[in-house]
Amino acid sequence: MKARVAASIVLALAVAAGTAGCGFIAPQATTKHYDASDGVSGNVGQIDVRNAFIVTDGVGGKVGNLVVSLVNTDSKSHRVAITSASSGGAAYVTVEPGEVKKIGAQPDKASSSNVFLTPFDALPGSLYPVYFQYGDATGVKLDVPVLDGGLPDYKSLVPPTILPAQN
Repeated sequence: MKARVAASIVLALAVAAGTAGCGFIAPQATTKHYDASDGVSGNVGQIDVRNAFIVTDGVGGKVGNLVVSLVNTDSKSHRVAITSASSGGAAYVTVEPGEVKKIGAQPDKASSSNVFLTPFDALPGSLYPVYFQYGDATGVKLDVPVLDGGLPDYKSLVPPTILPAQN
Protein backbone atom coordinates (compact mmCIF):
# COMPACT_ATOMS: atom_id res chain seq x y z
CA MET A 1 0.00 0.00 0.00
CA LYS A 2 2.80 2.43 0.90
CA ALA A 3 4.61 1.60 -2.33
CA ARG A 4 1.49 2.42 -4.34
CA VAL A 5 1.11 5.84 -2.64
CA ALA A 6 4.81 6.60 -3.10
CA ALA A 7 4.63 5.58 -6.77
CA SER A 8 1.56 7.80 -7.29
CA ILE A 9 3.33 10.77 -5.72
CA VAL A 10 6.47 10.21 -7.80
CA LEU A 11 4.38 9.85 -10.97
CA ALA A 12 2.42 13.06 -10.18
CA LEU A 13 5.66 14.99 -9.58
CA ALA A 14 7.16 13.64 -12.81
CA VAL A 15 4.09 14.66 -14.82
CA ALA A 16 4.05 18.15 -13.20
CA ALA A 17 7.76 18.67 -13.84
CA GLY A 18 7.49 17.33 -17.38
CA THR A 19 4.63 19.59 -18.39
CA ALA A 20 6.10 22.69 -16.72
CA GLY A 21 9.68 22.00 -17.76
CA CYS A 22 9.54 24.22 -20.84
CA GLY A 23 9.01 27.26 -18.62
CA PHE A 24 12.15 26.42 -16.68
CA ILE A 25 14.40 26.06 -19.70
CA ALA A 26 13.05 28.06 -22.65
CA PRO A 27 13.33 31.87 -22.57
CA GLN A 28 9.98 33.65 -22.37
CA ALA A 29 9.46 36.25 -25.09
CA THR A 30 7.04 38.22 -22.90
CA THR A 31 9.82 39.08 -20.44
CA LYS A 32 11.98 40.79 -23.08
CA HIS A 33 11.49 44.54 -23.71
CA TYR A 34 11.06 45.66 -27.27
CA ASP A 35 9.75 48.73 -29.07
CA ALA A 36 6.43 47.67 -30.54
CA SER A 37 6.29 50.42 -33.15
CA ASP A 38 8.64 52.18 -35.54
CA GLY A 39 10.15 54.43 -32.86
CA VAL A 40 12.73 53.93 -30.12
CA SER A 41 12.45 54.38 -26.37
CA GLY A 42 14.64 55.35 -23.41
CA ASN A 43 14.56 56.80 -19.90
CA VAL A 44 15.86 60.03 -18.39
CA GLY A 45 15.46 59.97 -14.62
CA GLN A 46 11.70 60.05 -14.00
CA ILE A 47 10.85 60.81 -17.64
CA ASP A 48 10.14 57.90 -19.97
CA VAL A 49 10.79 58.65 -23.64
CA ARG A 50 8.49 56.43 -25.72
CA ASN A 51 8.22 55.68 -29.43
CA ALA A 52 10.43 58.50 -30.73
CA PHE A 53 10.72 58.91 -34.50
CA ILE A 54 11.16 61.75 -36.98
CA VAL A 55 8.94 62.35 -40.01
CA THR A 56 10.17 64.34 -43.02
CA ASP A 57 8.84 64.82 -46.54
CA GLY A 58 11.21 62.20 -47.92
CA VAL A 59 12.77 64.29 -50.69
CA GLY A 60 15.54 65.94 -48.73
CA GLY A 61 13.20 68.18 -46.79
CA LYS A 62 14.64 70.90 -44.59
CA VAL A 63 12.35 70.16 -41.62
CA GLY A 64 11.98 67.08 -39.43
CA ASN A 65 8.98 66.61 -37.14
CA LEU A 66 9.96 64.82 -33.92
CA VAL A 67 7.10 62.55 -32.82
CA VAL A 68 7.47 61.23 -29.26
CA SER A 69 5.55 60.61 -26.05
CA LEU A 70 7.12 61.82 -22.79
CA VAL A 71 5.78 60.15 -19.64
CA ASN A 72 6.44 61.81 -16.27
CA THR A 73 6.43 59.16 -13.53
CA ASP A 74 7.46 61.69 -10.87
CA SER A 75 5.31 63.73 -8.47
CA LYS A 76 6.68 67.05 -9.79
CA SER A 77 6.88 68.65 -13.22
CA HIS A 78 10.04 68.56 -15.32
CA ARG A 79 11.25 70.78 -18.17
CA VAL A 80 12.81 68.43 -20.72
CA ALA A 81 15.45 69.78 -23.12
CA ILE A 82 15.47 68.17 -26.55
CA THR A 83 18.52 68.77 -28.74
CA SER A 84 19.81 67.34 -32.00
CA ALA A 85 22.70 67.77 -34.38
CA SER A 86 20.68 70.18 -36.53
CA SER A 87 19.23 72.38 -33.82
CA GLY A 88 21.16 75.45 -32.82
CA GLY A 89 19.72 75.23 -29.32
CA ALA A 90 17.35 73.14 -27.30
CA ALA A 91 13.58 72.86 -27.53
CA TYR A 92 11.99 72.74 -24.08
CA VAL A 93 8.88 70.77 -23.18
CA THR A 94 7.32 70.86 -19.71
CA VAL A 95 5.77 67.58 -18.57
CA GLU A 96 3.44 67.74 -15.56
CA PRO A 97 3.35 65.00 -12.87
CA GLY A 98 1.75 61.82 -14.16
CA GLU A 99 1.25 63.35 -17.62
CA VAL A 100 1.77 61.65 -20.97
CA LYS A 101 2.86 64.51 -23.25
CA LYS A 102 2.50 63.73 -26.95
CA ILE A 103 4.86 65.74 -29.13
CA GLY A 104 4.53 66.21 -32.90
CA ALA A 105 1.05 64.75 -33.38
CA GLN A 106 -0.28 67.94 -35.04
CA PRO A 107 2.58 69.47 -37.05
CA ASP A 108 0.28 71.80 -39.00
CA LYS A 109 -0.79 73.76 -35.92
CA ALA A 110 1.19 76.35 -33.97
CA SER A 111 1.69 74.58 -30.69
CA SER A 112 4.17 74.10 -27.91
CA SER A 113 3.60 70.37 -28.49
CA ASN A 114 5.69 70.40 -31.66
CA VAL A 115 9.44 70.04 -31.95
CA PHE A 116 10.70 70.79 -35.44
CA LEU A 117 14.32 69.99 -36.29
CA THR A 118 15.70 72.49 -38.76
CA PRO A 119 17.79 72.56 -40.83
CA PHE A 120 17.24 68.83 -41.31
CA ASP A 121 18.96 66.81 -44.01
CA ALA A 122 18.61 63.17 -42.92
CA LEU A 123 16.87 60.87 -45.38
CA PRO A 124 14.08 58.41 -44.58
CA GLY A 125 15.49 55.07 -43.50
CA SER A 126 18.39 56.60 -41.59
CA LEU A 127 18.91 57.09 -37.87
CA TYR A 128 19.29 60.56 -36.40
CA PRO A 129 20.74 61.33 -32.94
CA VAL A 130 18.42 63.18 -30.55
CA TYR A 131 19.35 63.99 -26.94
CA PHE A 132 16.80 64.20 -24.08
CA GLN A 133 17.73 65.70 -20.68
CA TYR A 134 16.24 67.60 -17.72
CA GLY A 135 17.64 69.16 -14.55
CA ASP A 136 20.56 67.22 -13.08
CA ALA A 137 19.40 63.89 -14.52
CA THR A 138 21.82 62.17 -16.85
CA GLY A 139 20.42 62.56 -20.35
CA VAL A 140 19.97 59.91 -22.98
CA LYS A 141 20.96 59.99 -26.65
CA LEU A 142 18.63 58.02 -28.89
CA ASP A 143 19.30 57.12 -32.50
CA VAL A 144 15.84 58.00 -33.76
CA PRO A 145 14.54 56.49 -37.02
CA VAL A 146 13.67 58.91 -39.84
CA LEU A 147 10.44 58.13 -41.71
CA ASP A 148 8.46 59.76 -44.49
CA GLY A 149 4.72 60.10 -45.12
CA GLY A 150 4.57 57.01 -47.34
CA LEU A 151 2.42 55.08 -44.87
CA PRO A 152 -1.13 56.39 -44.37
CA ASP A 153 -0.66 56.64 -40.58
CA TYR A 154 2.33 58.97 -41.03
CA LYS A 155 1.01 61.15 -43.87
CA SER A 156 -0.54 63.66 -41.42
CA LEU A 157 2.76 63.88 -39.48
CA VAL A 158 4.82 65.26 -42.38
CA PRO A 159 5.94 68.77 -41.33
CA PRO A 160 4.82 71.76 -43.33
CA THR A 161 7.37 73.31 -45.67
CA ILE A 162 6.71 76.67 -44.02
CA LEU A 163 6.66 76.31 -40.26
CA PRO A 164 3.72 77.76 -38.32
CA ALA A 165 4.52 80.60 -35.94
CA GLN A 166 5.50 79.40 -32.48
CA ASN A 167 3.72 80.85 -29.43
